[in-house]
Amino acid sequence: MQVTTIGLDLAKNIFQAHGIASDGTVAFNRALRRGQVLPFFAKLAPCLVGMEACGTSHYWARELSKLGHEVRLMPPIYVKPYVKRGKTDAADAAAICEAVTRPTMRFVAIKTPDQQALLSQHRARQLMIGQRTQLSNMIRGLIGEFGCIVAKGLNHITAFAEALQSGEGPSLLATAQDVIVSLCEQLLALHQRIRMLEKKIFAASRKDARVRLLETIPGIGPVTASAIVATVGTPDQFRTGREFAAWLGLTPLNRSSGGKERLGRISKMGDRYLRRLLVAGMTSRVRAARARPDRVEPWLASLLERKPVRLATVAMANKAARIVWAVLTRNEPYKQPVAA
Repeated sequence: MQVTTIGLDLAKNIFQAHGIASDGTVAFNRALRRGQVLPFFAKLAPCLVGMEACGTSHYWARELSKLGHEVRLMPPIYVKPYVKRGKTDAADAAAICEAVTRPTMRFVAIKTPDQQALLSQHRARQLMIGQRTQLSNMIRGLIGEFGCIVAKGLNHITAFAEALQSGEGPSLLATAQDVIVSLCEQLLALHQRIRMLEKKIFAASRKDARVRLLETIPGIGPVTASAIVATVGTPDQFRTGREFAAWLGLTPLNRSSGGKERLGRISKMGDRYLRRLLVAGMTSRVRAARARPDRVEPWLASLLERKPVRLATVAMANKAARIVWAVLTRNEPYKQPVAA
């Protein structure tokens, strides 16, 4: 019996494989241990293998592709409707096997090891920034109990930590002094690690031509550009710029019915990290526009007059996402529109 399609439900140790033949009959639905996966697929003739895009999925997709199989990754949210009943590994593998054959299914591009290595730097940076924010809030809260207030902003809290570490800070009780000094040392060390990691990201971004093209877009710097390239790679999986913006969750929800169009808030269904970077970049553009009104583009000035700031930054991020797709598709730098 020739197996044509296999649905593979990934796990840490026990995998589930569901295979069907060309006539639609079930060839097998069996559990595989981690060490049995590659030998099992090596014995099979090349076929279509479907998997959910989750942890370790890109690694297994690359390994199975080396064996000659056609591997397709799918978002888990699109696979869930095909689960018939219950939540078991066998049912999930059968649902994956059925979903991968649908002509309208959307797939996820398989990432290369270089992309995942660069993404690991971004994920570590994101985690460290969150930890730095937690430490900053903790230090502000503790010293506030002793009547010491530090202004908002990273520069102010790091300056306070450096002063306290050098013995120039406010006088506190010995018990509190030891705790706060320890937190300040941890904050400064974490801040230094973040700076070093950003330097590595900048160095890697200079070597990629796609990153340099994206840096020509206003509001997109090396961190955002390298994160987009590492996550997306090539824009071939998106037919239009709107599809890319929708993939990032920057397009409004559509609840239209009966010929009436109803658009709501943005979906927020895509990559949260990329969406946050784009919105932060557009926020910096708004600040620059307020500082230098004479250099503001007419469409941006009109948008800020009609809409609240946060709504405007999200709309600008939506537009920037479409520009990103166009720049990567055409392989050309962004050109500022010429005023009529």
